[in-house]
Amino acid sequence: MSGSAPRGRLPDALEHVAQTHRSHHPGAELDALRRAYLLAESSHRGQMRKSGEPYITHPLAVTLILAQLGAGTTTLTASLLHDTVEDTDVTLDQVRAEFGSEVAYLVDGVTKLEKVDYGAAAEPETFRKMLVATGDDVRVMAVKLADRLHNMRTLAVMRPEKQARIARVTRDVLIPLAERLGVQALKTELEDLVFQILHPGEYVRTQEVIRAHGAGPDPLAAVAESVRAVLREAQVSAEVRIRPRHALSVHRAGKKRGPLGPCDFGRLLILVADEADCYAVLGELHTCFTPVISEFKDFIAVPKFNLYQSLHTAFADAEGRVAEVLIRTHRMHRVAEAGVIALGDPHPRSVPPGPESGTQPAGAAAPGPGDGERADPTRPGWLSRLLEWQSNAPDPDTFWAHLRQDLAQDREITVFCSGGTLHLPAGATCLDAAYARHGERAHHCVGARVDGRLTTLGTVLRDGDALQLLLAPEGTSGPSSDWLDHVRTPAARIAVRRWLDAQPEPSSVPAEASPAATDDGADDAAGAPGTAVRPAPASGGARAAVAVDLPDRPVRLARCCTPVPPDRVTGFTVRGGAVTVHRDTCSAVGRMTAAGRDPVDVRWQSGSGGYRVTLQAEAFGRPRLLADLTEAIAVQGAAVVSASVEPPREQRVRHRYTLRLADASTLPALMRAMRGVPGVYDVARATRPML
Repeated sequence: MSGSAPRGRLPDALEHVAQTHRSHHPGAELDALRRAYLLAESSHRGQMRKSGEPYITHPLAVTLILAQLGAGTTTLTASLLHDTVEDTDVTLDQVRAEFGSEVAYLVDGVTKLEKVDYGAAAEPETFRKMLVATGDDVRVMAVKLADRLHNMRTLAVMRPEKQARIARVTRDVLIPLAERLGVQALKTELEDLVFQILHPGEYVRTQEVIRAHGAGPDPLAAVAESVRAVLREAQVSAEVRIRPRHALSVHRAGKKRGPLGPCDFGRLLILVADEADCYAVLGELHTCFTPVISEFKDFIAVPKFNLYQSLHTAFADAEGRVAEVLIRTHRMHRVAEAGVIALGDPHPRSVPPGPESGTQPAGAAAPGPGDGERADPTRPGWLSRLLEWQSNAPDPDTFWAHLRQDLAQDREITVFCSGGTLHLPAGATCLDAAYARHGERAHHCVGARVDGRLTTLGTVLRDGDALQLLLAPEGTSGPSSDWLDHVRTPAARIAVRRWLDAQPEPSSVPAEASPAATDDGADDAAGAPGTAVRPAPASGGARAAVAVDLPDRPVRLARCCTPVPPDRVTGFTVRGGAVTVHRDTCSAVGRMTAAGRDPVDVRWQSGSGGYRVTLQAEAFGRPRLLADLTEAIAVQGAAVVSASVEPPREQRVRHRYTLRLADASTLPALMRAMRGVPGVYDVARATRPML
């Protein structure tokens, strides 16, 4: 391990790494690797791993993992040095001076933050730092994943409780990151190692099942030979392999399907030269065998969000054996195994060096926007979203919780929205899309159309949906606590939570009692001694005067029941001293009274018009119902603030409208006009806010 060698010659310990590296990059210049190894070996000399091996074996093993995946020289150089700044006297400035700014950036990206400085926040803040660095250069995460894989391989020397803690973080954070970056080779091995530590009993049973299957001849071998014969006859040049399932995949298949069949322990992998051959192979298989149509998926025409491309299918042969098949080109296979690592240097230069040589003149400036900012073509949409929301989550615990939640979403959808396309995690709603498109302007979102149909903001979007978001004028509306039940992305959840936390309404007040915005600077109107007549905001800046037996208190009309004169009303004091006014029949009144909240006497006073009311129309479904209802509303002079239509049930449909009225006395006539629309059999005041 001393690595002593004549100047310019590779140390013996590096030979295997060099051979593997040159199998992917025949013309790679290896001097940077030689110098990096010599620095790492001398810096770590005397340090031992818990297994008793010299510490230098760890960076060597990490570098070999990356070399096997086809990483470039810059990445391998950084992996040899990845622990020097953290565990030795070598400084980042030394690394930068000797190997250039790119290597220094990668080493710094994977260097842990000290627990002495960060305490319990060290781990989440270290991951935050790595993710931010990954946003500029995905090779940072490539080094981290290889580092964690080797540590997991050698985890048996740790205490069981520490093994379990490391395995849980690997399961919750690093395996999803490996999946999202497309590094399947690392992901599958990490999954098996975590499975072994966290579920040892099930792991042992699964291995026994695999060994029992392997004791006899593999029936997939005969199926593979049949496929080769079919493709030879069709003159399609292809390589047919048997790809065994790894342990966790076998375990999951057993739980999903029950006892596994003889062909369920592996898949056929067919590799061809180009994309056209993929479809030619698919055609031959579906012609010569019986296809299982439900198993067909085309990830070539529509790649996964992690760059993965393949055709998936399954067929039954003449003997009834069902085989699953993956069809891809050789390049697709490299990307499927190594993900972003297979794409090489993400930072093209004006004068291309050798294959990702990665060295720059000593003291070169760190990459940045001031000097021709380098665009990373491998930076996926999910990473951009993650980097955006993490900047709004300064609290380490909040960041850590939202990171795990975000990474748990393993599928992505594309939604067509005005101004372009949005890439969102599966399960995202119209509200998530609003915050992804508009940022904090989404606070004023009042409705949405999906594929031309009016829908609620909580509607879950599907891949390919066309979305139109409806925004109210700024200051006329805002989120309610209900929105937290309808957002899935951390960016949207953090934005809604920050807005709600900035409002005076306490979290203990029911969502139905969410007030409209207030104008605390309004002057008190004249009234009886000890009584304040306050202009309570109703909608769009218009106010309705409400008398309150508490002077100098701001007043708000509750959005849950949208009271208007001459409704009987009750008030309750909330945080900050404001008074929220509800209709007596509102369900929030009963809940607040039961919770021990003292009511405040409030009553209507004559004042300037302007009221907001929510109406619910029950009708039999028919064409043009929505158009006829909105026309009836417009004829009565009411303005639609927001609207929603529930899916029809038994040919009945429910419409909800939040409307702005200039004069509360027009409400009865408005409701009569809506009841007069053909098909409408009831119109009533709603007692619950709309999304």
